[in-house]
Amino acid sequence: MSLRVAILISGSGSNMVALADSMQGAHPARPCLVLSNNPDASGLDKARAMGIPTAAFDHRPFGKDRAAFEAELLKPLQQARPDLIALAGFMRVLSGDFVERFEGRMLNIHPSLLPKYKGLNTHARAIAAGDTEAGCTVHEVTAALDDGPILGQARVPVLPGDTAETLAARVLPMEHRLYPAVLRRVASGDRSLLTLSGP
Repeated sequence: MSLRVAILISGSGSNMVALADSMQGAHPARPCLVLSNNPDASGLDKARAMGIPTAAFDHRPFGKDRAAFEAELLKPLQQARPDLIALAGFMRVLSGDFVERFEGRMLNIHPSLLPKYKGLNTHARAIAAGDTEAGCTVHEVTAALDDGPILGQARVPVLPGDTAETLAARVLPMEHRLYPAVLRRVASGDRSLLTLSGP
C-alpha cells in the first residue's frame, strides 16, 4: 500500500512537479492532493494535467486570522488523508497548532544551507556574507520557522560575479534532485541525512 502525499504550493510548483514525477513505479508513495493558498498558482494547472486532485484557498480574505485560514486548509487535507505533507514553495507560515497536527509527517525544502539564512532572500544573503557555497535543505517541519531536523542538503559553489538570480538558478535543479530523493527515503522509513553536491 503506497503512502499518500499532499503537496502544498504557492506558485509555479516546480518542486511539486519534481516530487510528483518521482512518485511512480516502485516508489513507496503517491501524490494524493496539491493544495495552494493561491487560486491562480500555475502549479495547480500542472497538477491537474498530471491527474492529481487540487484545492486552493486564497489566504488574503482571511487577513491576519491565520486560524480561520488554516481551518479551511485542513478540510481538503482531512478528506485526502495524507500520510506525509510536503511543503514545496508554500509561502505561508503555518501555526504551531497546525504543524503539531502533522508532527513528524511534514517536510519542507528551503533554499539555503540551514541553519544559515532562515526566512527570505537567502541567496542574496549568502552572497553578501561572502559564502563560498550555498544550496538547499530538506527538513522536518516544526513550529519554529525553517527549523526542525535536517534530512538532506545539496550544495553548490558561489561563483565570482554571482547574483541572487544566477545563484538561485544553480540551486533550483539541485532542489529538484534533493527533495524527491529525501521524500523517497522518508517514505521508506529512512530519515538519515542525505547530502548532494552540484556544479
